[in-house]
Amino acid sequence: MAQRRAAERGPCQGAAESARHQRQLLEGKAQAEGGSARTSLLILVSIFLSAAFLMFLVYKNFPQLSEEERECIKVPRDMDDAKALGKVLSKYKDTFYVQVLVAYFATYVFLQTFAIPGSIFLSILSGFLYPFPLALFLVCLCSGLGASFCYMLSYLVGRPVVYRYLTEKAVKWSEQVERHREHLINYIIFLRITPFLPNWFINITSPVINVPLKVFFIGTFLGVAPPSFVAIKAGTTLYQLTTAGEAVSWNSVFVLMILAILSILPAVFQKKLKQKFE
Repeated sequence: MAQRRAAERGPCQGAAESARHQRQLLEGKAQAEGGSARTSLLILVSIFLSAAFLMFLVYKNFPQLSEEERECIKVPRDMDDAKALGKVLSKYKDTFYVQVLVAYFATYVFLQTFAIPGSIFLSILSGFLYPFPLALFLVCLCSGLGASFCYMLSYLVGRPVVYRYLTEKAVKWSEQVERHREHLINYIIFLRITPFLPNWFINITSPVINVPLKVFFIGTFLGVAPPSFVAIKAGTTLYQLTTAGEAVSWNSVFVLMILAILSILPAVFQKKLKQKFE
């Protein structure tokens, strides 16, 4: 009789029960482990300082730069910063190929690991520095690794912070994850392409709500490709516009306009896409 009732409930009710169980579990952990949030934050700061020291070593291994060039070596915050950094790196890329590639890779992964803004400009910069296939692979790999490191940091020391400060949001997302558990890679890809949830939120809450790391990495690697395609093509066009002797053509301007339109399409159709996916 009990088996018959369980069968009659169907998969939808089963998912709902699983979501309710996840809610109770998270809320219970929020109360049980919330007190260790301060300790976790201290450990996280220590890990960040260690990673920052490694970044300093990467910078020290860089070629000798002039005073003006050193001012351009920083995480870009706007297109002017990205353009100035791209000019400096492109100057040294051929002679110091490995150093430039390692510095780019390390910086991108560092930003992604600690959810620091600026990686979008590094995606554009990849199109400025490298051929499109290499740039796309590099951006997808850096995004996948950096997000996975952020995932692991959250798993190791960030869970008390999530339990204490992001409980309600994590509970709501866990309900969505349970609904799409059977095709979770597709769901992660969808979230990476569309602006429904901030990337930092996806990274730090995924281990808390039992998204497998393998699924998380694959979904991120594939999901960042479409928006990265737009950014890399913009970087390629930017390189053509800023290279000495390259005239500004209407074709280049047209490409930039198309890329700008494509970049906002997910936001424009956000509501319709969400309804269709759910």
